[in-house]
Amino acid sequence: MASRPAFTDSDTADEAVRATCDDATVCKRFATSKGYWRDLYIQYFARSVGERKAPEISRGYYARVKGVNNLLDAFIRKTECDCQVINLGAGLDTTFWRLKEENLLPRKYFEVDFPTVVARKIHNIKTKPPLSKPIIETHSTDSLLLDAHSLDSDRYCIIGADLRDISSLDEKLKKFQLNTELPTVFVSECVLVYMTPTHSSNLVCWASDTFHTAMFINYEQVNMSDRFGQVMIENLQHRHCTLAGVEVCQSLDSQKDRYLKTGWEHADALDMMTVYSMLPQEDVERIERLEFLDEKELLQQLLQHYSICWATKDKLNLGLVHLAF
Repeated sequence: MASRPAFTDSDTADEAVRATCDDATVCKRFATSKGYWRDLYIQYFARSVGERKAPEISRGYYARVKGVNNLLDAFIRKTECDCQVINLGAGLDTTFWRLKEENLLPRKYFEVDFPTVVARKIHNIKTKPPLSKPIIETHSTDSLLLDAHSLDSDRYCIIGADLRDISSLDEKLKKFQLNTELPTVFVSECVLVYMTPTHSSNLVCWASDTFHTAMFINYEQVNMSDRFGQVMIENLQHRHCTLAGVEVCQSLDSQKDRYLKTGWEHADALDMMTVYSMLPQEDVERIERLEFLDEKELLQQLLQHYSICWATKDKLNLGLVHLAF
């Protein structure tokens, strides 16, 4: 009888990365229950609100969600919805349902994640009508293509794949009607940092090589070489979570360089403290009244150690270089 392959350190690391998907979902569920932003669909992926989260965590997620959505929605509007979205390491993200609700659905919305994460998401979609109904409503035939690790409809597709295996990723996306001629926006949130710089560079390079008109929106850590950054790294290591790509997270310039060295025409980056200060201040004032924040300095430190970096290439001259905050 064949023996099972040995369980390696990389398996443990991948499992720890998969666990971060639950962390994000639980934190978002708590924040939305407090009214930081509206998300009617997150409840179907996190059963209960769970234990209280510190206010700086909820404000950090607010900045993350609003910041990423700001750029994503701007791209979709710029293309008049004639585009594709590819959410890399999407986890239990609910953006597809939000875009449908807001009449901002692209031509097709793709999600990619580890097969085990995808299997869980598909199970939730199959068993929760508020999730499945919007997918069926945007589909032209009676049957969806559905198996354990993929779901495909006219406007929404989930694929189980390893982002480090570019040829397999490319093959799977094209199997589900990825159109390389369409303007395409990539979204990744705390994903590239768990990949080695070589693997993330290969992924970003593939995106640049494959699409002539595209945008890449990346949310993750920055300024990681100071003491606060080191404590963040150590805390994650205690959970067997290694930031394999942390060397790219040393500064805003190192974040931008990843794109400028792999064929992207333009790149910009802001730390989340700056993004937070550029969000509509009326809404920021509203969410700051939701919970008392004792440690304002801690929030500031936290936001200074995350960033949004975005890169564009624009053969169709849509004016993507002007998309910003």
